[in-house]
Amino acid sequence: MTDDPSRRGILRNTGVLTGAALLAGIPGGPAGTAHAAPSAGGSSPVVELSSGRLRGAVEGGLTVFKGVPYAAPPVGPLRWRPAQPHPGWAGTRDATAFGPSAPQLYREGGDPVLGTHGAPPFSEDCLTLNVWTPGADDAGRPVLVWIHGGGFVSGSGSLPQYSGETFARDGDMVVVTLNYRLGPLGYLYFGEEGADGNFWFTDQLAALRWVRDNIAAFGGDPDRITLAGQSGGALSVAALAGARPTGRPLFRRAILQSPPLGLRIPDRAESLRRSATYLDILGVGNVAELRALPWPQLVAATVEMFRRTGRWGYWSTPFLPVLDGVTLTRDPADLLLSGPGADIDLLIGWTREEAAFAFALSEPYAAATEEQVLARARDTFGARAAEAYAAYAEARPGARPVDVLMDVIGDDLFRMPGIYLAERRAARGRPVRAYQFDLPTPAHGGRLGAAHCLELPFVFHNFAAWAQAPFLAGLNPRIRDGLADAVHASWISFVRTGDPNHGAMPDWPRYERGSRTTMRLDSVTAAVDDLAGYWRRLRRPTANRAGS
Repeated sequence: MTDDPSRRGILRNTGVLTGAALLAGIPGGPAGTAHAAPSAGGSSPVVELSSGRLRGAVEGGLTVFKGVPYAAPPVGPLRWRPAQPHPGWAGTRDATAFGPSAPQLYREGGDPVLGTHGAPPFSEDCLTLNVWTPGADDAGRPVLVWIHGGGFVSGSGSLPQYSGETFARDGDMVVVTLNYRLGPLGYLYFGEEGADGNFWFTDQLAALRWVRDNIAAFGGDPDRITLAGQSGGALSVAALAGARPTGRPLFRRAILQSPPLGLRIPDRAESLRRSATYLDILGVGNVAELRALPWPQLVAATVEMFRRTGRWGYWSTPFLPVLDGVTLTRDPADLLLSGPGADIDLLIGWTREEAAFAFALSEPYAAATEEQVLARARDTFGARAAEAYAAYAEARPGARPVDVLMDVIGDDLFRMPGIYLAERRAARGRPVRAYQFDLPTPAHGGRLGAAHCLELPFVFHNFAAWAQAPFLAGLNPRIRDGLADAVHASWISFVRTGDPNHGAMPDWPRYERGSRTTMRLDSVTAAVDDLAGYWRRLRRPTANRAGS
């Protein structure tokens, strides 16, 4: 992505500062434009790590290292085993090309909302990460580690949408993205002797330890790491907050974008039953037989897992984390309330119409009746289902039953659990700031609203990389870019200082029990007190967790 002059200086029609002009006003930000400091080797920078030497490249003024292994390839006997240390390599390893993405389902062109969210090549040998830095020097810059989402079944740290380029350049920081095991290879649980569950978690934990131990060689400060993610990646961030490291903490700040904290995480017995369903689909009797199958056959069975585990009115998640009592001992949200996660600076938010992503374009759901939606609402509201239905319908004039259903699902999975976490953090005096992304997209006749994932291109401020994403069609460029300037700069400020405020953003105070202030990110951005007050009072924190 080349430097776009329209993103420098001052955006006249919004007054939002961008690039170095904005960052100069952020405490701890650079005084002027950040320039890459060439590393040894000129256009082929080289870093020396304990595992071996790496040769990267200079791209767009940034030093970039791609496809860096952080754990041993989880192949052969290491399939469905916790991540193991990488043995290292002799000589100088080329790090100028991305490594393969984790095996996953793939359809040319992707879906009608997000488009493609993971493309070949795929390989089980996928445990690699990528680093963008203004210079592999001793500058000690803040570090942003990004964990992609994708419903636990898709995504990649090498997607152009998640390139660390914009954050590294605009924020004078080091950015890391990573691949981890997905779907059946990352989330199946077998309860084997000597083998825990949550292989995805062991991958991410290994990557975080790698960053902590090696990032100084790339110009980063291991004591200023922010861990961020969206959707399933945000749930991962919460889960990792409970990790008890030896030595310095693994990260200092966390950004949770649309974390599905309303998911009911299954225990070992439930997960074993789900794994038994998967074994039945493939016609094998145990994990040993499963290990003999090629990964394309394992991934193909995901389609039938969607069918067998899905429930009407619920977001389908055929593979889930497991409360195995070892890698994950408590609900991820609880890990941000006590223990190592309690003192982490937290930024959390959601989009206004989260569930539109999965349901708005579905013809079967478009035909949903009020009776069907009321039956689903009873799972959440019990005897107050009719009252809740009426309240949701009133809040959206002209609402069809499917619109009410989507709002209930979005609140079940994302908004209300996020609010409950903010409430509990605030009650304990722990730092937390909250946002709601409200800007609707006109794509698909406006049916998507502010859907799940829509904030991502605004956070990364890299719309060119999202050109293939259908959900961005029709957005007014002036409004789009003005909001992206403000959001991108807030994320940069939070990574650098723990505070998302900057000169062009209205005051964004902490979420406190007295005010419950939430930043509404829209064409006109403003802080709103108790944004979801009615819904918060209508629901109980102990309401049934959303599950599949």
